[in-house]
Amino acid sequence: MEVLTLIGEGFSTKRIAQELFISINTVETHRRHLLEKMEVKNSVELIRQVTRAMWLNAS
Repeated sequence: MEVLTLIGEGFSTKRIAQELFISINTVETHRRHLLEKMEVKNSVELIRQVTRAMWLNAS
């Protein structure tokens, strides 16, 4: 969730790694898993899908 939140805030992979004290490779792995899980191709689509899912669950 932390990686997803920082992606949504527009942070770069390098900045996310610095903020969370993890390696760039770890951030890239988390990002890849999120993209696969949500069945999207990029971070913009990821945030759109997550936002849509959260909005639907709140209804």
